[in-house]
Amino acid sequence: MVPLVVRLGVPILLDRTEGRLPVALHRAATVTPDEAEAILVEHDRLDGWLNHAYRALKSDRDGRGLERRLDAAESVPWLLDVIFTLAGRVRPYHKYLPWELCEHPVPGWEAGELLSLLEATLDGDPAAIRTTFARVERLCATFDDERSVPVLTPVFEGWGDELQIFRT
Repeated sequence: MVPLVVRLGVPILLDRTEGRLPVALHRAATVTPDEAEAILVEHDRLDGWLNHAYRALKSDRDGRGLERRLDAAESVPWLLDVIFTLAGRVRPYHKYLPWELCEHPVPGWEAGELLSLLEATLDGDPAAIRTTFARVERLCATFDDERSVPVLTPVFEGWGDELQIFRT
């Protein structure tokens, strides 16, 4: 992977670290596969996103619009952690999110489409939540395909039939 400072086109004007600075900057902006597993599974970012998105869809089913929007909005930070972690990157501050997505797209997501899905999710749109779920589930399966033992698929399997609400 190209170091962050090169990827962003930001030159290092002064490096008194004998070349360690670009490596340190790159390291601070990226997530290894083992770190991704820890973030997504041990720190519950994937399960947390599923939980908030699930609650939003249940509230929609039950006709509770305010609760649907609140749960959907609460799911977004968790979702962004999942998306960026799966891409091996640290989630940017919200202020930089549109720029980051446009300038350095996340694999599997077109910037405009992801931003639209995020906005629709913030509005509590069940279709946006379901569309996002399908994409995240596929990306998690791809992540697991690269591991000797699946670690993300069991998170989905742990939800059992409750995930049907995402597929209707």
